[in-house]
Amino acid sequence: MAEPLHVSVCYATPTRECLRELSVAPGTTIGDAIAASGLLAEWPEIDLAVHPVGIFGKKKALDTILREHDRIEVYRPLVADPKDSRRRRAVKKSA
Repeated sequence: MAEPLHVSVCYATPTRECLRELSVAPGTTIGDAIAASGLLAEWPEIDLAVHPVGIFGKKKALDTILREHDRIEVYRPLVADPKDSRRRRAVKKSA
């Protein structure tokens, strides 16, 4: 029998953060690991059809097979457009 994989699932809001360590079977997908972590029950506002997910900052599909020590991240929608934020900072700096 194959050794279990050790992965983590993380999610953060402006006021709270969560990092769950899991042991999963080889062949487990990102979607399976998120479901097993209990994250969806704790944060019902997470909709995996809308919220992108990734591993170590790179967007991935829910059916991506996990590897040892992967860190699965559930991303929130952006509050502000990064380009607009940079423009505002540049205007402030030049004033």
